[in-house]
Amino acid sequence: MKNYEVTFIVDPVLSSDDIKSTAQTYVDLLRNKGCRIVHVDEMGLRPLAYTINRRHSGVYFCVEFEADNGEMITEVELSFRRDERIMRFLTVRLDKFGVKYNVDKRSGLIGKVKKKEKVDRNDRHDRDRSDRPQRPPRREPAEDTPATPAPESGAQNKE
Repeated sequence: MKNYEVTFIVDPVLSSDDIKSTAQTYVDLLRNKGCRIVHVDEMGLRPLAYTINRRHSGVYFCVEFEADNGEMITEVELSFRRDERIMRFLTVRLDKFGVKYNVDKRSGLIGKVKKKEKVDRNDRHDRDRSDRPQRPPRREPAEDTPATPAPESGAQNKE
């Protein structure tokens, strides 16, 4: 079995029911062609990198599936091209690293990063600084030393 992943963008002007039915149409089409659906990921409404059909955003879907051979890919891509609701699509064959990445992503090992707790800035004075070397005391400038005059700029008389 070969692993594939198809990502497609649905026109956001459609109603939410139409968007979901469009995605379900292609999931059913893949099943009818003899594919085993591994995972369907609705990524939701996202901004596009560039304008497509005067749209600045689209609803992203990613379907991961397994197939015996890639003969049905051309038929599925033809139906993507003919459908006006689909703005763009991309079908890729996954190698073993891509499959492992998707499994790890679904299990939560890759992806969302847990944010660290913010440290209250008022607590920073209570930190233990015993491991730091002691700083030498500051020197105070002498009050009775005259300030050095700044060098004169400009032309000097040559006589």
